[in-house]
Amino acid sequence: MRAAVLNFIKSKKDNVLLTAFSAGVYPFFRYLDTHFYVAGSLRHIIFFTFLCIVCPITLIGLFFLLSKTSKLILKYKGVLYTFLNLITFVTLILIITSVYNKRYMLFAICGAFLLSFLVYKHLKKIIVFQLIFAVMPLVAFSTKLFKSVKDSDKWLQQTDHIKSVVFKKKPNIYVIQPDGYANFSELKKGYYNFNNSNFEDFLKQNKFKLYNDFRSNYVPTVYSNSSMFGMRHHYYKAQSHAENETYNFRNIIVNQNPVLDILKANNYQTHLFLQEPYFILGNELKGFDTCNISSNEVSYFSNGFDLDRNITEDFEDLIKQNGNDAHFFFLEQLQPWHISNNKQQENAKEKERKAYLERLVDANLWLENIISLINTNDPNALIVIVADHGGFVGFNYESESRTKTQDRDLIYSAFTSALAIKWPDDSAKLYDKELKTSVNIFRTIFSYLSEDISFLEHLQKDDSYLIIENGAPKGVYKVINDKDYITFDKLNSKN
Repeated sequence: MRAAVLNFIKSKKDNVLLTAFSAGVYPFFRYLDTHFYVAGSLRHIIFFTFLCIVCPITLIGLFFLLSKTSKLILKYKGVLYTFLNLITFVTLILIITSVYNKRYMLFAICGAFLLSFLVYKHLKKIIVFQLIFAVMPLVAFSTKLFKSVKDSDKWLQQTDHIKSVVFKKKPNIYVIQPDGYANFSELKKGYYNFNNSNFEDFLKQNKFKLYNDFRSNYVPTVYSNSSMFGMRHHYYKAQSHAENETYNFRNIIVNQNPVLDILKANNYQTHLFLQEPYFILGNELKGFDTCNISSNEVSYFSNGFDLDRNITEDFEDLIKQNGNDAHFFFLEQLQPWHISNNKQQENAKEKERKAYLERLVDANLWLENIISLINTNDPNALIVIVADHGGFVGFNYESESRTKTQDRDLIYSAFTSALAIKWPDDSAKLYDKELKTSVNIFRTIFSYLSEDISFLEHLQKDDSYLIIENGAPKGVYKVINDKDYITFDKLNSKN
């Protein structure tokens, strides 16, 4: 290989294809590595193959054809080849790292142009270095790909026959998720210390049952919801956050989970309403029958939080069209969300608390509007308000929660989750006595709908787990046990 590289560098023959390919191959594999959870989408792979491979080859190929007909181009061919290689390489890196703008492009063009006059005699060495650089993200991407293929979804398998459950009653089901909404009992104390009685009174007047001390089993959202829709613990696959988010969890939420399978087996039409496309990045939506955001609306460069759809308007259009079929709705609104994840915001606890509570008031207004809309159009509905996790109030910034602490109020600030349910009848009290965490919410609902209490014999443990990166060996820890006590027990990869 060394001899082949030296022969290539010493050769005076123009290698147009390799000049173009080397400019795009590192950005291509860098994108696949850093956006691995998106790269599973065929449309993304096709687009970035076109952008990083086809376009450079076409651009430099056209220049090669022009060089045969223009003496001026032929005279400065080496400089121009080098410029095209460098500017393509830099431009693609700016694009895939989402820092592309006119100012950076101007610097890139000027820098590449001046540099081309200095290094054009070393273009082939530059090509070799670009190809070597491409090996690093290629290896990283291949490792993740191998792990994802090897990764098992056995954790989704149920411990009983609940997937064959038959509902005896089929109300329309509305699951509304205000992101980061702390539980009503926790809001009154700890780091929140907030009086939310007006909204609580509204819920009670609308026949909602409030579940105090309810909490999630995981944070953040993608982990919490995948466990909720999976009706099982996944333990974050016992990985550290630094290893990159476990591939396929988003797909589990919106496409492949036992909750959707059960609903469809009982002839429910399923509908997904999102404010942002975070859940559907890299996914061709097949699990839900409809979604208010189509994949064609999502930019190839989306980070999942750049659309801001009006859920209320989208939802109102559909709810008024409901026929006699049974429907399931899942609405995810990014309010009140959580405190900032900007590490520069240290010592800003009170500022973050106030901002969170302001958003909570806005979330209350949004929820009142949605609930009134449902009650007007569907008075016999089963309505579930369930948050994915807490607001992290009390921390300086959200990711600080990955530092070991035994502070009860801090830990509960991350996991506390609002839960309020409007049941269609009073028989629910036979089924919801043990409902404490989000992993068991759908199993409880399905037991109620089927009038089969035996499914409650297979509830998951009400433990809460956290990825720890500081203050203890990195890994996954149980931080709240099923008795609601603070603990700190490290899990191994076999869990």
